[in-house]
Amino acid sequence: MSSRIAHGGKALYGARVGILMLEARFPRIPGDMGNALTWPFPVLYKVVPGASPRRVVCERAAGLLDDFLDAAAELVRLGADGITTTCGFLSLYQREIAAYVGVPVATSSLMQIPFIERVLPPGRRVGVLTISAASLTREHLEAAGADPATPVIGTDEAGSEFSRVIINDEERLDAAAAERDILAAGEALVARHANIGAVLLECTNMVPYARALAARLRLPVFSIYSFVTWFQAGLAPRDFGPPGSGQREWRER
Repeated sequence: MSSRIAHGGKALYGARVGILMLEARFPRIPGDMGNALTWPFPVLYKVVPGASPRRVVCERAAGLLDDFLDAAAELVRLGADGITTTCGFLSLYQREIAAYVGVPVATSSLMQIPFIERVLPPGRRVGVLTISAASLTREHLEAAGADPATPVIGTDEAGSEFSRVIINDEERLDAAAAERDILAAGEALVARHANIGAVLLECTNMVPYARALAARLRLPVFSIYSFVTWFQAGLAPRDFGPPGSGQREWRER
């Protein structure tokens, strides 16, 4: 008879990914990583007090490192096997959080850039859509392992319902206007850089508009959703049953 011993050590089970949340009240529609309906698997959330969108994006999360470390450690104590965040600008804290919690950490969608460029045809590169081009520095890109010369455009250049609502933490969002902002920024990106082969969404709140953007540009669009679903697949690989069982079933048919 095979052993069926269970192992403990966590407070909560079944949620492998822990998400560090900004302290915000803007609408988080399905697709946004702060909306639990977005994920095809359970996640754990922890809000970091004082981490407003403006402070993290425009002020480089100044003075918040210890708060993020404490929140990440709490998620790990609860049961998370890996940590991510709801803002791509937190690439600045990648090394510190990973060293502190001792589990895999994926702070920023920007970390996908080097891998995506490996799979593109020669001469093609990734272009980044961000919520604030003025705030996204070479240091953010370098901390994510990306080329600091990566083409970047911000939705803030277009007007913009999307950037204004998120950065100012407003409680009302016109999602149709936000989509127009994302599409306009994407079109401007490929107009300025003819060699764009894929688009990367820095901002985790852009995910609801990724499909429309891919259809408009006819290019692959990667995001925090693509990153965290890949991340979770490593933390909890799919169970295909006992090795060889499917082959036996096929032979018996």
